[in-house]
Amino acid sequence: MRTLNDYFITAEIEDVSTASSTFVAVPDGGKVVKIITALQGAISGGDAAITFEIGGTAMTNSAITVANSGSAAGDVDTSEPSAANRVEEDGTIEMITDGGSTGTQKLLVTFVIRR
Repeated sequence: MRTLNDYFITAEIEDVSTASSTFVAVPDGGKVVKIITALQGAISGGDAAITFEIGGTAMTNSAITVANSGSAAGDVDTSEPSAANRVEEDGTIEMITDGGSTGTQKLLVTFVIRR
């Protein structure tokens, strides 16, 4: 259930199939309580593993695997970080993809942050 204390940040991984790291600016402090991804097209060759870090520390239970088998535009995956998920005002969240898949596709990522 969402509260009035929740806010949302949407970011983009330009190519989920290329190993990379993307930083997202955070305007207000809080805890990341949910991460939701939406794939923009089919990937192949292997799954894409996405991890999330704050200050170089991985958020517990935040990793998402974007499966290549049967993948299509609009596929949604979620995680609910349970620890090491506190982000400070003017901080960043790092999104890391391992590049395990093939096929250039964007991945939109929404963070639900609770103040």
